Amino acid sequence: QVQLVESGGGLVQPGGSLRLSCAASGVDFSIYVMGWYRQAPGKQRELVGFVASGGRTTYADSVKGRFTISDDNAKNTVNLQMNSLKPEDTAVYYCNAVRSSAGGPYIYWGQGTQVTVSS
Repeated sequence: QVQLVESGGGLVQPGGSLRLSCAASGVDFSIYVMGWYRQAPGKQRELVGFVASGGRTTYADSVKGRFTISDDNAKNTVNLQMNSLKPEDTAVYYCNAVRSSAGGPYIYWGQGTQVTVSS
């Protein structure tokens, strides 16, 4: 069974850094695409970025150059390194795993972790 357990959220000052981790149980990184999403109050959930097989990454324009997604096959963990944080980065951040199939995708979500950027 796939389970996604997140950690690392908290309060950080503007310009600071934070590292989120997602422990992905039952996930094969050669099959699943791992992603990070976020949802701010009053806004829709949006894609932050994702990593696919081979370590290829894609990022939203709003975080490009500041955030980095990486995976650790040995530990089955996906990380989100966030640098140069801005108040507008404040949101609940979610880990996501997707596996495609002929009948439609299998999609799993973590519980979410709060990131607050404020002075």
